[in-house]
Amino acid sequence: MITDAQVERWLREDVGHHDVTNQVPGETTGRLVAKEAGVVAGLEAAVAVFDYLGVEVTDRLEAGISIEPGDELLRVEGPAREVLRGERVAVNLAGHASGIATRTRSVVDEARTEADDVRIAATRKTTPGLRGLEKRAVVAGGGDTHRLDLSHMVMVKDNHVTEMGLEGAIEHFRERTSFATKIDVEVERVADASRAAEAGADVVLLDNMTPAETRDAVERLEEYDGVLAEASGGITLENVADYAATGVDVISMGALTHSAPALDLSFRTGDNG
Repeated sequence: MITDAQVERWLREDVGHHDVTNQVPGETTGRLVAKEAGVVAGLEAAVAVFDYLGVEVTDRLEAGISIEPGDELLRVEGPAREVLRGERVAVNLAGHASGIATRTRSVVDEARTEADDVRIAATRKTTPGLRGLEKRAVVAGGGDTHRLDLSHMVMVKDNHVTEMGLEGAIEHFRERTSFATKIDVEVERVADASRAAEAGADVVLLDNMTPAETRDAVERLEEYDGVLAEASGGITLENVADYAATGVDVISMGALTHSAPALDLSFRTGDNG
């Protein structure tokens, strides 16, 4: 899923046109090591970088595994120059993805204290060029990708409602989508949850509502068979359990991808340390 063209862009940005720093002779080994506890993700990108440089990956962990400080995530061997050239790009990608997986796992675990089957989903608030990496990291942490791009599901948002009205927007898109395409409708008032379901929404997104308002909206949606309730907006690790307890089917959080701190990783060459 990661192309040579992507890897070339990553390396071109980091290596530049005259790399003197990594002109190191001989062969070496390298290890990607955790400096803090977390959840592994992004190693497929790190592997792609080293493969492109002709460096052999001899061992690696699977995505989703929990790690502790000092654990080894990946091991490589090959020309010292190429190992060193790939080092920083690989660490940055794996650290970024593992940070997202770690944040996602924390949110999932917290939500499951109140509801065993609630889904924790990402959004399209991803880094341009890194969406695939970030969405896979969410999955590694136990989350749901939500829609990968605009073609996967129609989401009727406030701007659509402003332009066409709630019922008008749903009808407009229903006429233009495949039978297999779901329509997710964002509402900001409890009363509009029923309106959206009545008009044909498959999913009703309860946006920026309090837990109490969310619970009220979920109860109103129970009479509409098959319509899913999704909560989003203002949801954090500290309050996600409160939203999970409302009975929603999905909790979507942009913070899984746009605000997760990178996991602290280190790359060490040679056989020592």
